[in-house]
Amino acid sequence: MRNPRIIATAMLQNPLTAPRPRLTGAIFLFGLIDIFGLTCVALGASWFAIGKGALIESFPGSMAEAVVSIAGGVAVMIWAVGRILRELAKQAPEMQAKYDALLRARGQVPAQREDEPPAA
Repeated sequence: MRNPRIIATAMLQNPLTAPRPRLTGAIFLFGLIDIFGLTCVALGASWFAIGKGALIESFPGSMAEAVVSIAGGVAVMIWAVGRILRELAKQAPEMQAKYDALLRARGQVPAQREDEPPAA
């Protein structure tokens, strides 16, 4: 029987699979902040659904607290997603190089980008 750990490692290091961005500490941190925002939205929405907090019984205690919780959660989520996208954009040159290598390995020619001089 084959070792599943070896199979999983081989699948992740396969040069013929599409490249994926690296999970950096910043992306992970902003992901956790995004989850916090989602939790705030869920807490606020629970007041509208059942009239009291679902996770924390005393919060939100009024419609005003529920609206503020939802609005704050949405704002935090938008901010965190923007930061995640910014961190992913920093990896764009590395990802493009990996994707070009993937296309060459598959026998395809990478598309000529506008910012590159034509190949001779």
